[in-house]
Amino acid sequence: MTQSQLVKKLAEGLEVSNKVAKAFVTNYAAIAVAETKKTGVFVLPGLGRLVRVERKARMGRNPATGEAIKIPAKKVVKFRVAKAVKDAIVPPKKK
Repeated sequence: MTQSQLVKKLAEGLEVSNKVAKAFVTNYAAIAVAETKKTGVFVLPGLGRLVRVERKARMGRNPATGEAIKIPAKKVVKFRVAKAVKDAIVPPKKK
């Protein structure tokens, strides 16, 4: 789903103009980025959470040459899906 499709669905569902729906989506994304930057976590209610994670430095291999290389430590952002969403999309197996 593209941003414009999301904006259109929100506008229809909330009975507001596309301009208001687009402002909401843009503002929500900006808040998510700012909060994740500041605190390291942002909860998207009902969906999951954005989490900033620090990866340790490690040894890796260059796939072309097979030579060992050092991969430096870095920060990455991960999205952790809420259990309710995961179960709704992919129901757990029955035992």
